[in-house]
Amino acid sequence: MESLRIASKLPKVGTTIFTVMSALAQETQAINLSQGFPDFEMPEALVRLTTEAMQQGANQYAPMAGWLPLRAQIAQKIYNLYGTDVNPDTEITITPGGTCAIYTAFTAVLRPGDEVIVFEPAYDSYIPNIEINGGVAVRVALRFPDYGIDWQEVRSKITSRTRMIALNTPHNPTGSVLREADIAELRKLVAEHDLLIMSDEVYEHLIFDDLPHLSMLRYPDLRARAFVCFSFGKACHCTGWKLGYCVAPPQFTAEFRKVHQFNAFSCFTPAQVALATYLKDEQTYRSVPALYQQKRDYFAQLMTQTRFEPLPSHGSYFQLYRYNHFSDLNDRDFSIWLTKTKGVACIPASAFYQDGTDHGVVRFCFAKKNQTLEQAVERLCDLE
Repeated sequence: MESLRIASKLPKVGTTIFTVMSALAQETQAINLSQGFPDFEMPEALVRLTTEAMQQGANQYAPMAGWLPLRAQIAQKIYNLYGTDVNPDTEITITPGGTCAIYTAFTAVLRPGDEVIVFEPAYDSYIPNIEINGGVAVRVALRFPDYGIDWQEVRSKITSRTRMIALNTPHNPTGSVLREADIAELRKLVAEHDLLIMSDEVYEHLIFDDLPHLSMLRYPDLRARAFVCFSFGKACHCTGWKLGYCVAPPQFTAEFRKVHQFNAFSCFTPAQVALATYLKDEQTYRSVPALYQQKRDYFAQLMTQTRFEPLPSHGSYFQLYRYNHFSDLNDRDFSIWLTKTKGVACIPASAFYQDGTDHGVVRFCFAKKNQTLEQAVERLCDLE
């Protein structure tokens, strides 16, 4: 019997490069600096609090919007960081990770034909999320090599169908961050064209060099237009929890929850209960930038022994490095070659462009133990 066929809603999408490179790293026993996850343990206090929550019976469904004490603590954190009052009941929704929050935000508002401005290189979920909702991703390349935004080009891409602009700060994969000049341009643009914002801020606590995180939540006019998406996995070193949240105005949140209740309904209750207590101590998140800046700086110091040339990283736990001054391979082939022959896995930066733009750059994740970074760089020193 011939198997049935279905028409793909995402015909151009295959297995992501992150899955491919992590599988190759495992197959070759390479050190995995490709996929973004720590190889050190999450905080012991959070493990203990989660265990206690389970032992004390917090094992059934949490409310659809999330455990209210956790939402209240998130609201307090937002006030502590950005001086903004957020209503935990009507403006915060707990989600199964930041990526799910992003998907739900797009799904809540996009209709067929709506256009969304997307900056490339881009986290790989944005464009499939837009397209599966019938939207059209309008791509704008960030300037190479500083990965800044050309706001004149953005303006040239706005049409009567433009519905939303997708932002990511600190930025994956480049480590660039929005500056005040960018915020000024953004404020003018969205007001002039009545645009919504999807702001991916999952790396909000991973920002370096005494730079402020310019969250949409700092600015009343931008906050009023924005779905702002966050992740506990990044700040708490527990990516496998897949727990995040979305902050949006009440009307936006109402539409967001209409989708959320049917694609997730609720999230892992013990972790929510634990986080509600854990976040009461501001140092649990205020200490994160220094931790990751130390790792960025240590990795950068080690990498001076290699032939790779760094590009600036002011946030996230990624750093891009140039290699095309010593290899003619395209970045995908170079990443595979490096994994197989030198035992260090990375991600080709072209994977973050729909058209495969290749600047001879690869991405390394430095969210690793010092020993892991040392072993990786020792192998990278052995390049002809």
